[in-house]
Amino acid sequence: MRVRTLYSVAAVTSLALLSGCGAADMTKQASPFANAQGAKTVTLSVQSWVGAQANVAVAQYLLEHKLGYRVDTVQVDEVPAWDALSQGRVDAILEDWGHPDQEKRYVDDKKTITRAGGLGVTGHIGWYVPTYLVKQHPDITNWKNLNKYSSLFRTAESGSKGQLMDGSPSYVTNDKALVTNLKLNYQVVFAGSEAAQITQMKQFAKEKKPFLTYWYAPQWLFKKVPMTEVKLPAYKEGCDADAAKVACAYPHTPLQKYLNTDFAKRGGKAAAFLKKFKWTTEDQNEVSLMIADQKLSPADAAKKWVDSHPSTWKAWLS
Repeated sequence: MRVRTLYSVAAVTSLALLSGCGAADMTKQASPFANAQGAKTVTLSVQSWVGAQANVAVAQYLLEHKLGYRVDTVQVDEVPAWDALSQGRVDAILEDWGHPDQEKRYVDDKKTITRAGGLGVTGHIGWYVPTYLVKQHPDITNWKNLNKYSSLFRTAESGSKGQLMDGSPSYVTNDKALVTNLKLNYQVVFAGSEAAQITQMKQFAKEKKPFLTYWYAPQWLFKKVPMTEVKLPAYKEGCDADAAKVACAYPHTPLQKYLNTDFAKRGGKAAAFLKKFKWTTEDQNEVSLMIADQKLSPADAAKKWVDSHPSTWKAWLS
């Protein structure tokens, strides 16, 4: 996603409609249920990509139907979500793609946020082209050959340069630095949200047009639009430490969960459940596909997954 340091994979008022990446700033917002003393309530932060929505949908369903909690959800951009979590305005973030500055500040120094373990899903951001284009130009999957093909990717927005399509400006991305430092004849163009980016990619694919895009796994769209990753210079620890000098690929990142520290201590069964919540990429993609492609409501998608995977979620409640 966000993708996602990282990063990171949709933005409206209800979870059922969340499908774009630009989310509301939580600076002035707070859930009435967050950090409610003595009440069986939980507030979950919802990042704006569909994989994160899938996590929350299933967690919310189980908290409400199996543990008897009232659950509130609040959509927050990636970095403001850390502030909200630290201040107790949300209780949990279920999918973080790696924010070392925030982790040091809030987890290590202030200790207002507590690590809650891995989600079980490994995230990866990269540059992708449609597989049908690779069949025509096999060498296009090496970044060193991208300038040779830049004219294929020109759009009205990119002018004389090739277009590198990104999603939401709120995502942490190294793409502008990569284009500059790798001396590529490309212009980063933001679609505005995950939903808008998906719409563009599906339209390009329908017409079998070339496109080069920032994208991330896990993501359900790969099942609908097969894509192949472009190999960037190999990632090495620390190669992305200076944002202005990045000239390497994005890492593979085990996605993490975080809890407000007070909630982690006093959140009872809800906190224990969220610490145990751990599933696979396949599980997340299954729910994401139901929400984003099959147009089920998040609650219906969660119920369908819960009904068919009892052996997985029962371990989270034990």
